[in-house]
Amino acid sequence: ETSVTVRGDGRGGRNVEYLLGLFDALRGAAGIHALAIDTDGIDGSEDNAGALFGPEDWTRAGQLGLDPVDYLSRNDAYTFFQGLERLIVTGPTCTNVNDFRAILVLPRTP
Repeated sequence: ETSVTVRGDGRGGRNVEYLLGLFDALRGAAGIHALAIDTDGIDGSEDNAGALFGPEDWTRAGQLGLDPVDYLSRNDAYTFFQGLERLIVTGPTCTNVNDFRAILVLPRTP
């Protein structure tokens, strides 16, 4: 289970908060893609089910002026991934099986 200590006044649920922390830790590492999503279609109190990212998003974040550390300090992962256009919005699914987090590591091609 993921815990979030809220210190800021930003938007986001625990899945996108977790994902933003991972995004910052990986810093665009080659071949790594990640996804965090709620099966009920709502991440905490927000309308998104979660978010995703790939290694190319590190460069895009820099180009857009999105600093993951700044957004983490404000607990504003929703706005960060919204800026990257990487939020997953499904609407309510009328089920609540589990939160889901996956990291996919793709092999490097020669």
